Amino acid sequence: MTRPPILVANGQGFWGDSPLGPVRLVREGPLHYLTLDYLAEVTMSILQKQKRRDPEKGYATDFIRMLERVLPTCMEKGIRIVANAGGVNPEACRRAAAEVVKKLKLRGVKIAVLRGDDILAELPSLLASGEELKNMDTGEPLSTVLDRVESANAYIGAFPIAEALAQGAHVVIAGRCTDPALVGGPLVHEFGWKPGDHDKLAAATVAGHIVECGPQCTGGNFSEWREVPDLARVGYPIAECNPDGTFVITKHPGTGGLVDVRTVASQLLYEMGDPRRYVGPDVVSDFTSIRLAQDGKDRVKVTGIRGAPPTDTYKVSIAYRNGWKAQGQLTVSGPDAIAKAKLCADVVFDRLALDGVKFAPDERLVELVGAGVCHEGIVAPGEPTEVVLRIGVKSQDEKKVARFGYELAPLVTSGPPGVTGFAGGRPAPAEIIAYWPALISKKRVRTDVDVEEIAA
Repeated sequence: MTRPPILVANGQGFWGDSPLGPVRLVREGPLHYLTLDYLAEVTMSILQKQKRRDPEKGYATDFIRMLERVLPTCMEKGIRIVANAGGVNPEACRRAAAEVVKKLKLRGVKIAVLRGDDILAELPSLLASGEELKNMDTGEPLSTVLDRVESANAYIGAFPIAEALAQGAHVVIAGRCTDPALVGGPLVHEFGWKPGDHDKLAAATVAGHIVECGPQCTGGNFSEWREVPDLARVGYPIAECNPDGTFVITKHPGTGGLVDVRTVASQLLYEMGDPRRYVGPDVVSDFTSIRLAQDGKDRVKVTGIRGAPPTDTYKVSIAYRNGWKAQGQLTVSGPDAIAKAKLCADVVFDRLALDGVKFAPDERLVELVGAGVCHEGIVAPGEPTEVVLRIGVKSQDEKKVARFGYELAPLVTSGPPGVTGFAGGRPAPAEIIAYWPALISKKRVRTDVDVEEIAA
């Protein structure tokens, strides 16, 4: 027996989102599943570095603090948690979560980890066997940067999550699954959808895509922001899902924000490539088939979604070291602020050249915040009385980048008048982590699920 509609809410749109999202979702209304989306492409390389320094790190530590706040209520209400907080170390994340269970003296809590997405250690053997893992943008083989790779993770789909739920997991900890899979997993489990149910899996993908950025579909980051009430108490999104693949996007009654066709349509366009072929691990979704209709106050019904068979490859997110960068900023105030800020930037690079340190045009960043740089060419800038000069460099040579950091502070006394705001210290070199998207045969990736009941 199923219990339609199934209520799936997303309480975190990224690592660093407000902790109030999940806390309020579980307290302020009914819910069956709470999903938490922590990972982005660059996050994986950061976590991999943490794991190398400490074998017990490499996961989203915010998740553990969040679990302590919401797990008692979730267990009481029967709300199951699905999160990609495992990063590159799901096992360590589960151990930390188990400590929370023991601290709270909860009984019968089952925590699952999903494994198999992390293929970093297998890269040499994969390349040796013929998997080139070419860069999807440039066509270069991964072998050209293999010695600089920091992380490599395949985007897995909904079915391993569904398997964990079928084994009774109250908390599912995944690594690099797709964002929509966090929603898709519960729906596959609840409704018994199979790999061939392409339209329904496409619907799950669309539902997950709509809610994956949290309140970005309930009034956040919305162009008609004046119409959005009480953003301080914005409601995080809930998908009310049915066995036939239709669903309603809504939020808890009495919360702030706005859910209408416009807010949902805006989120649908987020990170959109070919709308007819939104490729995921489980299905290829046709976003042009989506039909949106207002279904009452703060309710949008979504129907008509069509899907096609998936490809025979997984996308792989690879991060690699690609040189060094440094960036600093100064405030330039008073009359002719723009001209003075431009002069400051010229002075920095001229002085560096005098010392034999030269940066090519594509190794420089100069932005005048306040002079229309965010919407350059769209919004005509006025003449501000102050701007923030943001200036940076990049290079494969760390020493060159370090030398740049010495030339910002001197502008306060040896540049044009009105230069201030140098309080952040000398800019130091930081490693550049570049993104390498690739494809890998699904036959080369094996996922497995492990469910453990935690003793209080």
